[in-house]
Amino acid sequence: MICKRKLLALTAALSLAGFGSVAQAQTQEVYIPLISKGFQHQFWQAVRAGAEQAAKDFKVKITYEGPETEQMVDKQMDMLSAALAKKPAAIGFAATDSKAAIPLMKKAKEMKIPVVAFDSGVDSDVPVTTAATDSKASAALAADKVAAMIGSDGEVALIAHDQVSSTGKDRRDGFVNQIKAKYPKIKIVDIQYGGDQLKANDIFKTMVKAHPKVKAIFATNEGAAIGAGTAKKEIKSSVILVGYDSGKGQKDMIMDGTIAGSITQNPVGIGYKVVEYGLKAAKGEKVPARIDTGFYWYDKSNIADPKIAAVLYD
Repeated sequence: MICKRKLLALTAALSLAGFGSVAQAQTQEVYIPLISKGFQHQFWQAVRAGAEQAAKDFKVKITYEGPETEQMVDKQMDMLSAALAKKPAAIGFAATDSKAAIPLMKKAKEMKIPVVAFDSGVDSDVPVTTAATDSKASAALAADKVAAMIGSDGEVALIAHDQVSSTGKDRRDGFVNQIKAKYPKIKIVDIQYGGDQLKANDIFKTMVKAHPKVKAIFATNEGAAIGAGTAKKEIKSSVILVGYDSGKGQKDMIMDGTIAGSITQNPVGIGYKVVEYGLKAAKGEKVPARIDTGFYWYDKSNIADPKIAAVLYD
């Protein structure tokens, strides 16, 4: 009888221990997928690095994926739909098209899955917060820099990366509105759209040919800036080029003088905050409506500054 009691006690202890282990494993197995706008730019790989670091720090499981280009809206919607089907604790989402994702955002809300938007928001009140750069303010800073370089007088143009994402629209509008508000002698003569290198290369060449008096061009993302910079080299143009983002290609062009300067975001910080606040939201904790991850102007004079170097990426 005593042996039986001991055996029952041991079995119960093992069962409880096993249950505890399962509960602990379930606690640690918080899953947060991140759906990026794309994979082709180094910016998105830097976001991924930040997300992976946060996953280690907070002991959560993440996946990180995105379409090959930022124009593949349908493919991104498929990825988002598949992520929702896995019923994760939360989702990080950077919209290629700020309107196309609205139906899936509603589905996430119905499923009680908190959405943390990053980089590019959605025209929806479903995301509990957005981790991003202030696109309008950063583009306004680019406008101030361009104005200073051309003596606040003359013609300028824009190569915006798209006109459907919030970042594309906000960077365009931030630059345009700042020029109109502060620099009456500067005329914006052209705005065209092309966020990948090949398209931006063609746009730069046709733009400077169509507007021979243009003094400066602002390119609003990594692909646009590198594509425009390559074109500037190929046709030996003297037009001032200002970019957005960093990455090795842009840094090299800044060092050789092709690009006069650029706005850098903090992509590693963006990725980290998506996971951190996704976990907070999954736990029911209160999160701010927006997480401003900051931005800086950099050029050849300050590219080696430790504060700047920390947010540049290869």
